[in-house]
Amino acid sequence: MSTEPKRIVIVGGGYVGMYTALRIQGRLSPGRAEVVVIDPQPNMTYQPFLPEAAAGSVEPRHVVVPLRRVLKKCRVLTGAVTAVDPVRRQVTVGAGEGEAYELGYDLLVVSAGSIARTLPIPGLAEVGIGFKTIGEAIFLRNHVLSRLDFAASNEDGPARRRALNFVFVGGGYAGIEALAELQDMARYALRYYPAIKPGEMRWVLVEAADRIMPEVSVSLASYTVDRLLETDIDVRLSTRLNSAVGGRIELSDGEKFESDTLVWTAGVKAHPLISSSGLPSDEKGRLPCRANLTVKGVEGVFSAGDCAAVPDLSKRDPTALCGPSAQHAVRQAKVLGDNLIRTVNGEALHDYRHAYAGSVASLGLYRGVAELYGVKVRGPLAWFIHRTYHLSRVPTFNRKVRVLADWTAALFFRREVVSLGQLQAPRKEFDIANASPPAA
Repeated sequence: MSTEPKRIVIVGGGYVGMYTALRIQGRLSPGRAEVVVIDPQPNMTYQPFLPEAAAGSVEPRHVVVPLRRVLKKCRVLTGAVTAVDPVRRQVTVGAGEGEAYELGYDLLVVSAGSIARTLPIPGLAEVGIGFKTIGEAIFLRNHVLSRLDFAASNEDGPARRRALNFVFVGGGYAGIEALAELQDMARYALRYYPAIKPGEMRWVLVEAADRIMPEVSVSLASYTVDRLLETDIDVRLSTRLNSAVGGRIELSDGEKFESDTLVWTAGVKAHPLISSSGLPSDEKGRLPCRANLTVKGVEGVFSAGDCAAVPDLSKRDPTALCGPSAQHAVRQAKVLGDNLIRTVNGEALHDYRHAYAGSVASLGLYRGVAELYGVKVRGPLAWFIHRTYHLSRVPTFNRKVRVLADWTAALFFRREVVSLGQLQAPRKEFDIANASPPAA
């Protein structure tokens, strides 16, 4: 029997990747296994806080967790896995700068997560922006405030009206929370823009289905629509985006208007690495997994999270699969970490089973909806539950304290509504200086 430590390679440092590595480093001695985490970003983003980061309720740096700080017993590589060879048990790593290289593994965890699911809509690729990363959240915050700056500095006209139109496509949790938080921030900011009246801003939610938030009951989804309408958000159900060429929005109900802001949150799909890796995949591009989180058809490969098709043992339907939610990802990571330890120790693996506890969502400051174990909660209490739940789930005590400090400070001080537009074009001033004629 070999005494060499097993090399466990984890592809992706998101929910599944980071929590799995944390589980292993806390329960398995370095002499038993070497854990390598590979991700293009050196940090993990706690995505449920992205809307609050965009609205300025939470400092952006407080919703990201540096992987090297928390995974002190692991080896963290900043790069992207571009190929997997399950026969030779090697992955190809592209480091961005420098040449790609191969890295061998004994056990492999594929937790690459998901990317935005886009459609071939004319103009979407050119003018749309997603809402899955901290960079996108910061960009949207600066962009929305910059549109207010532009509108307040120009007389009424097509360009001004275009600047004050904000369009969000997708009525899931990501779209609803992003829209509600950013609109709440913009409405607050108008106290510093006397030239703009609240009625001049137009916020539009476009959803192809006949309801929003399929994760909750119909009654709670209807309540959410009512609250959005109360804040003058134009909710378009059973409506599709047909075109966005040059910022000209064309909807399937026939309406056409101009907008500088198009946010796309209409679902996610498995990371393209899955389909290009040589590993098996289902019709949705996910890795087909057993309930113990091993990938079917290959030895030594595990997966969980958005890129994995994991059976949902809590339901009677044998074909039911776990949904792509953070709730499942975090809990799957615990079972996955324990199963990797059991594999190293030659023990039997355990199955993942978790009954869906419910959902919580913020609709802006002091407004929210929640459905927990069948109990529906609305208004300020739901908003408080939303914050309490996610504060308990954000990784590390350090981040919990920082987020709580942000919220506490917001109780006593006014919200910051300044646009750091220089972040969008950091070389602009230098380019201007470089283009100026030299002094005589």
